[in-house]
Amino acid sequence: MISVNDLKTGLTIEIEGVLWSVIEFLHVKPGKGAAFVRTKLKNVETGQVVEKTFRAGEKVAKAMLDRRIMQYLYKEGSDYIMMDNQSYEQLSVPEKEIGDGIKYLKENMEVSVLLHEGKIIGVDIPNHVELEVADCPPSEKGNTSQGGTKPATLETGAVVNVPFFISIGDKIRVDTRTNEYLDRV
Repeated sequence: MISVNDLKTGLTIEIEGVLWSVIEFLHVKPGKGAAFVRTKLKNVETGQVVEKTFRAGEKVAKAMLDRRIMQYLYKEGSDYIMMDNQSYEQLSVPEKEIGDGIKYLKENMEVSVLLHEGKIIGVDIPNHVELEVADCPPSEKGNTSQGGTKPATLETGAVVNVPFFISIGDKIRVDTRTNEYLDRV
């Protein structure tokens, strides 16, 4: 159990058997009355966001999460097969647990998997990935004075805006959090 005064952004807590991730928190000490903590919580399973107010000093259960490094092997139907790098056990991860990171998953890529009581509750893709450009329109002369961009389709199917000098076959680094081109590798 931890005090609500110790809440931090990204912390996962358990309230009435449901896992919640702290998105925002604010300690409020009004001039009159008792202090309280106003929070914005996201349900880990459903994605629902709620606002909840706690009295200062109230206790909540901290969720015990296990973070393991796993290797993505292949896709089977709508599930993604991951292998635990320590035990070599293969787990099937539903598509919804991966979220938007699916468009950056490449075979043999290492990802961080969050488990709670043996159940997968989330998959964290690396912040930067290196992918090959599979398709993009040809560059046009004369459009480069403002440093423009063009859409490029990567080997995983993700579409990213890239500078005009990028062509098919180039390897680029992409920020998976913002879906932005970083540099050519």
